[in-house]
Amino acid sequence: MKRQGWFGGGSACLLLVTVALCAVLRPSDGAAVMSVDLGSEWMKIGVVSPGVPMEIALNKESKRKTPTTIAFRNGDRLIGEDAQTLGVRFPANNYGYLIDLLGKTVDNPMVELYRKRFPYYDIIEEPTRKTVVFKTGDEQYTIEELIAQLLQEAKGYAEESTGQAITECVIVVPGFFGQAERQALVSAARLANLKVLQLINDYTAVALNYGIFRRKEFNETAQYFVFYDMGAYKTTASVISYQLVKDKATKEILPVVQVLGVGYDRTLGGLEMQVRLRDYLGQEFNKMGKTKTDIFTNPRAMAKLFKEAGRLKNVLSANTEHYAQIEGLLDEQDFRLLVTRDRFEELCKDLYAKVTAPIDRALSLSGLSLDIVNQVVLFGGNTRVPKIQEVLKAHIKQELAKNVNADEAACMGAVYRAADLATGFKVKKFVVKDAVLHPIQVVFAREGESGSTRLVRRTLFGAMNSYPQKKVITFNKHTDDFDFSVDYADLEPVLGKDEVANLGSLNLTKVSLMEVAKKLNSNKADNVESKGIKAHFILDDSGLFSLANVELVLEKTMEKEDDESTLQKLGNTISKLFSGDTDDDEKPATSEEASKEDVPKEGEQSDGKKSEEEKSANASSAENSTAAGENEATKGNKTEKPKIVTIKEEIPSQVEVLYIQPLDGSEFEKSVSKIKALNEVEDSKKRRETALNSLESFVIDAQVRLDEEEYASCATQAEADLIRKSCSEISEWLYEGGSDADAETYEKKLEELRTIANEVYARHWEHNERPEALSALKQMITGADGFLDKARNFTKEGNAEKDVFTQVEIDTLERVIKETIEWEKTEVSEQKKMARNEPVRLTVKDITDKMSLLDREVKYLVNKLKLWRPKVKPTPPPKVEKDSSKQEDQKTEEQGTDDAEQVIEETPKQNDGEEEPSSDEWQQEDEQGEIKPSKTEEPSEDDQHTEL
Repeated sequence: MKRQGWFGGGSACLLLVTVALCAVLRPSDGAAVMSVDLGSEWMKIGVVSPGVPMEIALNKESKRKTPTTIAFRNGDRLIGEDAQTLGVRFPANNYGYLIDLLGKTVDNPMVELYRKRFPYYDIIEEPTRKTVVFKTGDEQYTIEELIAQLLQEAKGYAEESTGQAITECVIVVPGFFGQAERQALVSAARLANLKVLQLINDYTAVALNYGIFRRKEFNETAQYFVFYDMGAYKTTASVISYQLVKDKATKEILPVVQVLGVGYDRTLGGLEMQVRLRDYLGQEFNKMGKTKTDIFTNPRAMAKLFKEAGRLKNVLSANTEHYAQIEGLLDEQDFRLLVTRDRFEELCKDLYAKVTAPIDRALSLSGLSLDIVNQVVLFGGNTRVPKIQEVLKAHIKQELAKNVNADEAACMGAVYRAADLATGFKVKKFVVKDAVLHPIQVVFAREGESGSTRLVRRTLFGAMNSYPQKKVITFNKHTDDFDFSVDYADLEPVLGKDEVANLGSLNLTKVSLMEVAKKLNSNKADNVESKGIKAHFILDDSGLFSLANVELVLEKTMEKEDDESTLQKLGNTISKLFSGDTDDDEKPATSEEASKEDVPKEGEQSDGKKSEEEKSANASSAENSTAAGENEATKGNKTEKPKIVTIKEEIPSQVEVLYIQPLDGSEFEKSVSKIKALNEVEDSKKRRETALNSLESFVIDAQVRLDEEEYASCATQAEADLIRKSCSEISEWLYEGGSDADAETYEKKLEELRTIANEVYARHWEHNERPEALSALKQMITGADGFLDKARNFTKEGNAEKDVFTQVEIDTLERVIKETIEWEKTEVSEQKKMARNEPVRLTVKDITDKMSLLDREVKYLVNKLKLWRPKVKPTPPPKVEKDSSKQEDQKTEEQGTDDAEQVIEETPKQNDGEEEPSSDEWQQEDEQGEIKPSKTEEPSEDDQHTEL
């Protein structure tokens, strides 16, 4: 309640202005974006909002990463650490390691491996799409639905961190994800009501994060790095280059990060090590013979072992030995076993032999060797295992770089990309060029000369080609409706035999073209030539393949009209001779598609190249006649090249997806309804818990306060008894069965109790805040009184030269000050006579109202003083003697024209061209308070020029 004086409140005023300016400049809500690194074990959420740098969003436990697990039990849904805790007791109800099940049928080798690792899950087949469905009792959940709920949780953490609604995101995915997996993840994001700006590969995101902090280290010479990642589920190695490149469009020199080679192993990761350690602990427990029950038949015991194996794996990374210990593992039997690092490494001996294979494959695909690689950079949690680092160091024969955050580098690189793609942010440009890991080809049937049909394959996007990019392929032999398919090309040289099976279906889409013959027949003419059917394909920055459009391209030759009269021809010819222009028909037509195509037309050469005859004809038609005597007849005998117009007609096409159908249509709506129902149940549960906690807290707080003198003195005996009685009744009701009531009942009882208690709390607040409010009022009175003393010197009576305030204004302020002082003394005196539990006479609001009245009067005078300006008498210019002027004129006449400019420059200007008033005239102007305009002289040539 303290208020600064009017002459000493500059800092406070500046602060208010700054706050107001920030409020005006603040961007609109919804500008924040996020990134999600959705790993197999953990998810990290990066956020960026206007005015706030990139950061990691914290979860409800204030941690920087959240377990990617989700559990359902008795109608409740749990996510993260709560789900992990429940999963130990009910492992079949807790779902984790979901990311690698996206976009896969139940017969996929990765699904079979998942079943082997976690045998207690009931996995069934989705009848329409043949994908994985988890069944728990009567409930069934698809992978997309489970992932969507994890993304919703991530969205909630991001919104809580930024305080803004978030609808856009960039999601980090494994680079080996195929079309089915990427489409499934996009569908999951749609279920979570998120727009995916990009699916960015994990190694690309890390490379971007690594590069943005080292811009100054890059130059026009390419620098090569290997990024090695071993996560929970997989291992990846990527060869990355950094280089400064000049942009052709903007002419800027920009840093470019480009992926040159990738190698990976889907099954090599920390999870496989943890599973092996779990099975080892289980075997050792069975050997102890503490119970006749086989531990591998008990899901709860296996879940406990799995959790302990994960802890033990992390501890052995820093220690040579450690005890595994679990209380009540099975049949109330405890388990304790010493495990050494050597034993752990022996269990994973065959896995360590695979550690370097991804690096070798990545280097092979990039065409580079380790000799020219600057560094091998580690990221991913399991690269911390000492044995992994030992094997890598022995292979590359150099030190390993650990200068990125192994857990958060991918998430931070992705959020930088999100800020770049989203509107409302301006970031330093860093060009990203990813690499095609799964080559894509077009396959179509073509009839040969003998009448036999053969399949023709044309590669669209080759292995390690950079993307995003567009490609065009031309079909020039088909004259009727036909089909073609888009498939993965030869994958074994790129991925290896085992990885091809894990990818699933190798057929992507089947495209059926319609109305081909109809379009061709409708455009038949002597002057129309078909250039084939062109299909346009896109591989966007998310690595998603799509058919953009299909069109028939025709070239029509426009004939020169012969109905032009001789007189018109003569006029046109003469006009061209004098203007130097050429006829538009003489300009060669350029096919737009010819410049774009880089895929041959069914083995034939592109028609985009022009013959030498066409080039020479174009050159000759562009030349203007230089002979002065050239006549119309000579001009008319020249051969003019006909104008060629390109015509494009859309060909209707139907695309059939041959891999797993994306979640869409009625199935998508069903999933939306299911997730919405789960969200409503969870919101209702949160509301009920909040209402119950608020009611219990208020009851306890009210009982405690009434035992304190400062609160008890503010209540009458009847009020105190009523509050205590109400609190006692609510406590008994909660204990006897009210704990099962709904949120509305809790909120209603809380409102009733507040109505009773708030009257007492309000009196206590008034008595507690009144001294500070009165102190602020007294300070304001003192300040106003001091201002009044100074203001009396700014009246006509006090100082004639500083006539700012009238006597009425001074008297008004003096009256308000006196009335405020008298009111304050009277009200304080009367309030002191009253008991604390009586209705309050002098409220804080009454005091602030008086302060506002006094503040208004003083501010009026302060503002008037700020706007006041003293009247300044203008100083008369010096007189110029008439004799001197005559002498100057006579001198000017006597001198020659060569000295005229010098005389003008030496002549002093008199009052900007105005005649000087006499002393009598000046005195009259001063008395009247204005200056009359005087006669002006003719401006000279120099006076007409104003230099700015």
